[in-house]
Amino acid sequence: MTAAVVKPPGMLTESEAAEELARLGPAIAHHDDLYYNRSAPEISDADYDDLRRRNALIEARFPTLARSDSPSRRLGAPVGGGFRKVRHAQAMLSLDNAFAHADVVEFVARVRRFLGLAETEPVALVAEPKIDGLSASLRYQAGRLVLGATRGDGREGEDITANLRTLDDVPEVLAGTRFPDVIEIRGEVYMTKVDFAALNDARVGAGESPFANPRNAAAGSLRQLDPQITATRPLHFFAYAWGEVGAPGNTFSLGENLWGARARLGSLGFTLNEPAILSADLDEILAYYDDIAARRAQFPFDLDGVVYKVDRLDWQQRLGAVSRSPRWAIAHKFPAEQAKTVLKAITVQVGRTGALTPVAQLEPVTVGGVVVQRATLHNEDEIARKDIHPGDLVVVQRAGDVIPQVVSVDPDQRRADAKPFRFPDRCPVCDSLAIREVGETVRRCTGGLICEAQAVERLRHFVSRDAFDIEGLGEKQIAAFWADGLVRSPADLFRLAARAEDIAAREGWGETSVANLLAAIAERRTIPLDRFVYALGIRQVGQTTARLLARNYLSLKALRAALESAADETGEAYQALVGIDGIGPKVAADLAGFFAEPHNLSVLDDLADPDYGVRVEDFTAPENASPVAGKTVVFTGTLAATSRAEAKAQALGLGAKVAGSVSARTDYLVAGAEAGSKLAKARAAGVTVLTEDEWRNLIGIGS
Repeated sequence: MTAAVVKPPGMLTESEAAEELARLGPAIAHHDDLYYNRSAPEISDADYDDLRRRNALIEARFPTLARSDSPSRRLGAPVGGGFRKVRHAQAMLSLDNAFAHADVVEFVARVRRFLGLAETEPVALVAEPKIDGLSASLRYQAGRLVLGATRGDGREGEDITANLRTLDDVPEVLAGTRFPDVIEIRGEVYMTKVDFAALNDARVGAGESPFANPRNAAAGSLRQLDPQITATRPLHFFAYAWGEVGAPGNTFSLGENLWGARARLGSLGFTLNEPAILSADLDEILAYYDDIAARRAQFPFDLDGVVYKVDRLDWQQRLGAVSRSPRWAIAHKFPAEQAKTVLKAITVQVGRTGALTPVAQLEPVTVGGVVVQRATLHNEDEIARKDIHPGDLVVVQRAGDVIPQVVSVDPDQRRADAKPFRFPDRCPVCDSLAIREVGETVRRCTGGLICEAQAVERLRHFVSRDAFDIEGLGEKQIAAFWADGLVRSPADLFRLAARAEDIAAREGWGETSVANLLAAIAERRTIPLDRFVYALGIRQVGQTTARLLARNYLSLKALRAALESAADETGEAYQALVGIDGIGPKVAADLAGFFAEPHNLSVLDDLADPDYGVRVEDFTAPENASPVAGKTVVFTGTLAATSRAEAKAQALGLGAKVAGSVSARTDYLVAGAEAGSKLAKARAAGVTVLTEDEWRNLIGIGS
């Protein structure tokens, strides 16, 4: 076999990129659940960050390949059981990561481009140490703590108010008399290294297993169902941000910049993470990072990087957020580590698309303080290129490529009887032929719907948090229900009420657990259009694309009719589809292909059964609808007051539909300088043409 060269993200073919994304999504979701809900991660934060980094780099190069289960569409993980769920008034976002000084330089450049700033315009940043702890939100009303919550999935967390009240760094009443009627303080719960060591000594002395690291200890302590146990744990809280800020009770103001706002948080009685600096000099900012990295071992608590935030609050508001992360902040992470261990065996997993992925089963090894036992091997060409044999001594690395990964082998340590790994040509699950098409690096099972692995994975996606979000139907339950014939299609989930006795008779189930499951299913019979589209698991249709489709077609009936008609690439329906800003020909092909498949249409019909099916809600604009809500807008030419990216973000935020090309459906064309052919086409079609000033006046931000 001729080994192929493994390429960096910028050199991947489209098929290679698709397969890497297919592996990364489920892996990151698995680690999200371990980290956020079980406080028992299998990999270090640096390892996890590298997984997300590789995913983001590939999606940046191939935006149309962003999968329905893409980590870039998710925040954290769905909350677990045991605590009351609470909705955050404002989402608790996660930060994008930088891994090199050049990434920070590019971050500042992106800020400039988005805001349309001149190169001479200073961009001041606040730099703070990044504490390796557990994010939490504190809600104060009339100055008194009324709610404390975990981040959860970013939109919904767990009510841990009683536990947070046991922390000395969490004031029950805000200091002073100048504070708003409502304010949410965001920060990090952590444990010092000294306290962590003492706690572990006590646990070992009591015959209990020690915590792996201070972060796990803090998370496990904070999520105790008994607050009295939390009270015995030495936890601390740093404040670094805020969420909702209500009408001021007096004359409280966060000010015009983050540096001043930090001081205001301190005046309310919160401890801030220090040392922090404010600077518009990138050399000074990066020197600060280097200094913190060099001294990280001297800090009394664990750090995993430095956070940079744009200082001006008005710029933060303009920059807003994209998907799960703010555009105005980034985390510069510390380098990861490598370790050597023995590759015990190579197993092959089958994903939702039928892709066969080799996985290294490792002799447990500690990397960055966390025990690692598995690593991806990408594909059969990767195994051949690195000459990997079962039994080899391998180097496991967490930086720069797909993580976790096997970097290399030590051939001098190879056993004399070691044999090369023979990649299977049949599916290990259903024994169907596994083929590798020309130009592809991956083998796929041809079993389709008869392959249990693919069917179960698709059902798992259907009930996942960002889809139908049915609590109590996890991986094990779906697999077991499938194996016993209780669930074979999505619609079968909504027929389970008729099988209540069969479920209750199963091991581990009882009347209460069955009742809870059926109640959770019943609660999800009504679902918004965008979540329903995402749940279908159409290739390349993630949450963002699903919402674009919902915003543009408004109802399932209209969407289905349009996408069935889109099979004709010469027709109006197809042209309207590819005209949606953010949907290109490749995504359109996957959408049209899905709705051209009779089996998929049967699934939709089955789900719509009036006796047990679901009700898909039409997409509706926000209550505070703007003059452009529901309107289709196209931007062309060079804008003066804002960048095109910012203008599009504003329009979407106001409920408009943003298209990339002019059609009969276009309501407004906003024309900047050097507008070109789109302007001529709009005038010919009778589309309303607006100057940038007219557009800004229309949406209420004109000068």
